[in-house]
Amino acid sequence: MPDSPIRKLVPLADKAKEKGKKVFHLNIGQPDLPTPQNAIDAIRNIDRKILEYSPSEGIKSFREKLAAYYHTFNIDVTADDIIITTGGSEAVTFAFLACLDPGDEIIVPEPAYANYTAFAILAGAVIKSIPSKIDEGFALPPVAEFEKLISPRTKGIMICNPNNPTGYLYNRSEMNQIRDLIKKYDLYLFSDEVYREFCYTGAPYISAFHLKGIEQNVVLIDSVSKRYSECGIRIGALITKNKALKKNVMKFCQARLSPPLIGQIAAEASLDNNKEYMHDIYDEYVERRKFLVDGLNRINGVYSPIPMGAFYTVARLPIDDSDKFCAWLLSDFEYENQTIFMAPATGFYTTPGYGKDEVRIAYVLKKEDLATSLKILEEALKVYPGSKVRQIAAATQE
Repeated sequence: MPDSPIRKLVPLADKAKEKGKKVFHLNIGQPDLPTPQNAIDAIRNIDRKILEYSPSEGIKSFREKLAAYYHTFNIDVTADDIIITTGGSEAVTFAFLACLDPGDEIIVPEPAYANYTAFAILAGAVIKSIPSKIDEGFALPPVAEFEKLISPRTKGIMICNPNNPTGYLYNRSEMNQIRDLIKKYDLYLFSDEVYREFCYTGAPYISAFHLKGIEQNVVLIDSVSKRYSECGIRIGALITKNKALKKNVMKFCQARLSPPLIGQIAAEASLDNNKEYMHDIYDEYVERRKFLVDGLNRINGVYSPIPMGAFYTVARLPIDDSDKFCAWLLSDFEYENQTIFMAPATGFYTTPGYGKDEVRIAYVLKKEDLATSLKILEEALKVYPGSKVRQIAAATQE
């Protein structure tokens, strides 16, 4: 079971705070924007004498509202296609457990959300990864690279669109290529689409359910955590039109009894003002994205492609080892009694050696905090022992 690149350095961050340092958290996708007020009000105004189990598949009224929400994105599903889960993480875990036997393989373009590997391990499955390249903006690798990995044990392809950690948004052509592979080899398409509200290009968002001819192969993963800043209520969803698959998933749902009741109450209330709420936070993320990426690319030796979705970017830094650098920032460095917490990108790859000079940065903080974070990063690169900027400067002086 791998360590989480997002959370494994938390003890160092805690120690830094105990010493009085201000730590800016760029490591985790925890938005600082407020949760919808009607969700908070729904929790405060709960009028129940018993906080009972909900149905194993989730509250019907919530699933009906979710189906209506998906219709606004031309995703043609019904409440009966939706299973509410304890976060998107449980949705992925149950999808893998229901679809994969021990030793089965899933192909995943990387860098990828690190916990996919952990969820695959829980199911006894094996991740087969295909690296994408930062110099190509982390575009989908060629189909030929996928086909090289397909074996009799291959059962599915896992994508995240828009992507965590890169912010890449797959276009129509790339999604059609994935569709053709799914049809050709009769694979599952596990599609994590929790960031669909955060697409920053003129190109349309393409859901796996928009791909014709593979409706029975698609398992869509969703969550309210990021779009409503509701990470703590742990509400996600697994959506499939495959009745046999849904029946199998339900066995796992029944075994864990029910998804969180109070979380469902809050999530259902959040759907009532979705458009108004999302409009304001969308504009905020657009500004943060531009501010952060422009600032990163002005720092000597740093490069970040422009992410087209979600609220993350993977940046290349002039360093020897991102794990060491991110730990050093927390344990040994401060600028005006402040430091930054970033996620080393090595944890988003399974291919050995990849991500050694890359970090994932979440632009979930206000611009003033991002500005301070950029300054801290710039100053840190001047003095970090494994910094190529420092080494070049030293060589020039000699």
